Amino acid sequence: MRWHAPHHVVPTTPPPRHLSRKPPHTNPHTQTPTLPSEGARVIRQQSSHRRTAVRTTALVASAAAVVLGLQTGTAGAEAQREAGATALVLGAPQRAAAIQEAQSAAAGTARAIGLGDREALVARDVVKDADGTVHTRYERTYEGLPVLGGDLVVHQRKNGARSTTRATAARISVPTTAAAARATAAGETARKVIWAATGKPVLAWVTVVTGLQHDGTPSERHVVTDAATGKELHSYEAIETGVGNTQYSGQVTLGTAPGFTLTDTVRGGHKTYDLNGGTSGTGTLFTNSTDTWGNGLAGNRETAAADAHYGAAVTWDFYKNELGRNGIRGDGVAAYSRVHYGNAYVNAFWSDSCFCMTYGDGAGNLKPLTSLDVAGHEMSHGLTASTANLRYSKESGGLNEATSDILGTAVEFYANNAADTGDYLIGEKIDIRGNGTPLRYMDKPSKDGSSADYWSSSLGRLDVHHSSGPANHFFYLLAEGSGTKTLNGVTYNSPTYDNSTLTGIGRQAAYKIWYKALSTYMTSSTTYAGARTATLSAASDLYGPTSPEYNAVNAAWKAVNVK
Repeated sequence: MRWHAPHHVVPTTPPPRHLSRKPPHTNPHTQTPTLPSEGARVIRQQSSHRRTAVRTTALVASAAAVVLGLQTGTAGAEAQREAGATALVLGAPQRAAAIQEAQSAAAGTARAIGLGDREALVARDVVKDADGTVHTRYERTYEGLPVLGGDLVVHQRKNGARSTTRATAARISVPTTAAAARATAAGETARKVIWAATGKPVLAWVTVVTGLQHDGTPSERHVVTDAATGKELHSYEAIETGVGNTQYSGQVTLGTAPGFTLTDTVRGGHKTYDLNGGTSGTGTLFTNSTDTWGNGLAGNRETAAADAHYGAAVTWDFYKNELGRNGIRGDGVAAYSRVHYGNAYVNAFWSDSCFCMTYGDGAGNLKPLTSLDVAGHEMSHGLTASTANLRYSKESGGLNEATSDILGTAVEFYANNAADTGDYLIGEKIDIRGNGTPLRYMDKPSKDGSSADYWSSSLGRLDVHHSSGPANHFFYLLAEGSGTKTLNGVTYNSPTYDNSTLTGIGRQAAYKIWYKALSTYMTSSTTYAGARTATLSAASDLYGPTSPEYNAVNAAWKAVNVK
């Protein structure tokens, strides 16, 4: 069953500038909520051959220094706007203090935005822009129970103007929160919630069933049932599979700790472990007698570890230096990596429950799925879970997968690795089809035989790796434009739904817009219509409502039939 919940931008004081700058036809968008869960996402990948140096650029500017930079210098109005709407890098203590401050004021905020007496807000994240705007992301409770689909973001301008982006506009109210205990079988857990995903909110149970999927991937099946009738309202697999790439990443410099362990003390303490064929637990931390890891061949167990460790480091650096984010959750704490999962496991996955990336060794245990862009893809699932928490099914699931493809591709370009140059192909190195073709193409997604180039009303019926097509296509068109183009030796030919001719705004501007939309405007229920509204708001914040970038976002969505 397909379900939608309205995604509303609701001004609670005079609307901030980013709302008033939207064109009159830009309407609130419809989206679908997700469960705050221990989701995991997957993508296939391979090992590295040599090692290439990782940039270790520390971002040392304080908030005051960033603001000072806006007030001095010769940047034009557009550059000042972009810098002003860019999120500040908050250290872990500052971020924790901001969340605590938001929580202390949560009761007043709930009243100000019109929540009922039985509702409360739980602060989950705070993003502070250099211009003084604060975006606070909240989960909602009703009589102490989590409201699934009740998440919202409050945007507070420096001048006091406030607006709210909600996953649903439904009034949260149920006759009672009492229900008979839910019977569970072995391997199951259950919790009582309010389900506000669609229609009238109801008291419900969320049951989690654990086990294994058909290919050996861990399973965390979440089933939502009406507490009164027992009717199934929604279900989803929290650990999902995907695809990725890279056979060789070259010779790299790795962050390690004294005693020669794969512990990156510079990047939040990221560690890489050897599961040694196991499918549970943390595994054994890689330790060596020297600081040389692997030999570039899959037969050496350290090679896959070097790839995974390198990919995590480059992704961390990309988040920090390009997006202004201090780690996946923005708290300066690293995830960890596990390699050599299972036997000939042809996949890799991210899991929120362990806050880690896990990689199999591929067909015949010869192609570990530990490539650079796969690491970027998997870690970006963690980023999505820590921000918009896009529900991993239907259109929001396609946007979730597209976010990982978009940012994983951006990481690959950012690395500037001569052994694996950046491209808009997904899975081009792994040869999972056996004929040398990529798994996905961002310039024309339908070339893979399964993905959609453009939005249609049936898009949500596709697997999320294929419903991601229009968003991947949007990003390519926004960054590079339409028509034929050769980049790093790869020739692309991107069409448009309306036969329009587009000129790209460049990768950096494109991924900055996507990230700002994800981190400050999207919610768990965002659909393609909602993504259009969110990215237009982000483009308006960063570049202005009459800027070429704003107009390009609008044109690129039209080019994939999102209007």
